[in-house]
Amino acid sequence: MLAATAVAILVIMALALARAFAGPTIYDRVLAVNMFGSKTVLFICVINGLSGGGNYLDIALVYALINYIGVIAMLKFYRPDRDGAGCDSRATP
Repeated sequence: MLAATAVAILVIMALALARAFAGPTIYDRVLAVNMFGSKTVLFICVINGLSGGGNYLDIALVYALINYIGVIAMLKFYRPDRDGAGCDSRATP
């Protein structure tokens, strides 16, 4: 049962990567990368179950924290108001 779950997660990860490469906007790509990271954490947990209870849960926890910080940093770096897309046209300079 866990092997089928691992295969299903790998398929979902491949679909998330396809969406990350084909996303029309930066927000679609960020969401796809976040989804890929979340599914990677889930995949590591399933591999932990398949291996008989190894010490992979610590790795999954660290990866989840790095994924969260990375997505927040990416969204902080990209702001639409830098290129004028998020500016209000009625605002005075």
